[in-house]
Amino acid sequence: MAPRYKRVLIKISGEALAGEKGFGLDEDTLNSVAKVIKKCVDAGVQVAIVVGGGNFWRGRSGKNMDRTRADHMGMLATVINALAMQSSLENNGVVTRVQTAIEMRQIAEPYIRGKAESHLSKNKVVIFGCGIGNPFFSTDTTAALRAAEIGADIILLAKNVDGVYDSDPNKNPNAKKYDKITYAEVLAGRLGVMDSTATSLCMDNNIPIQVFGLDDPENIYKAVMGEQIGTLVY
Repeated sequence: MAPRYKRVLIKISGEALAGEKGFGLDEDTLNSVAKVIKKCVDAGVQVAIVVGGGNFWRGRSGKNMDRTRADHMGMLATVINALAMQSSLENNGVVTRVQTAIEMRQIAEPYIRGKAESHLSKNKVVIFGCGIGNPFFSTDTTAALRAAEIGADIILLAKNVDGVYDSDPNKNPNAKKYDKITYAEVLAGRLGVMDSTATSLCMDNNIPIQVFGLDDPENIYKAVMGEQIGTLVY
C-alpha cells in the first residue's frame, strides 16, 4: 500500500513528548515516535517536524514577565525538544537536520527554505525549532507557515487529545468528537485545534490538518497512509 502523502509536516506538542510525566522529556516516547517516523521515511514519505515547547515552558506562563522575553524562553524550549527528537531519530538510523529560526550555528542550521527543501528531497528529516523567531506567534503558526513554505500536502497535528471535540473532553464527558470539520467551523466555534492565526493560514493556503492523539505513535503512520483517525480539518 502506497502512502497517501508525499511530503508531510508533523506538529508534535511538547506535552506529548513528556509522556505520562507531564513535564520534561520521556525517552521511551521519543524513541517510539522516532521508530514510526522511520517507517514513514522508509515508505518514501518526506517528513518535516515542528515541535512545541510546552513540556518546559510556555510564553504565557510568565505572569509578571515581559511577553516578548517569555516567548523567547519558549523558543529555546523548542530547541531542547528538537535536539532530543534529532537524537532519537539518528539512533534509529534516520538522517536528520535541525533548523532554527534564531541563529545558533554551533547547535543547528539557520532556517533556509531552499536548504530545507533540499534536505527533504534527499529523504532527510528536517526539524524546525524556535518557532518563526518572533514573539506573539505560536508553534501552531510555525507549523502552518513552514507547511506552506515547503509545499507540504498536509499537517499531521499530534497532540495529547485524540481529535477535535465540540468542548473540552477532559471537562465534559459528553463532548462530541468530529470526524471531519471545516476551517470556518473551527474558527467560528473557537474549538482550539490550533490558534486562529494558524487555522486561518491553513485555510488561506488550503492545507488540510489531521488531528490525532500521540498516545499511540503508530497513529502518525496511519495518518500518512490515509487511514481515518482523529479529525480532519479541511
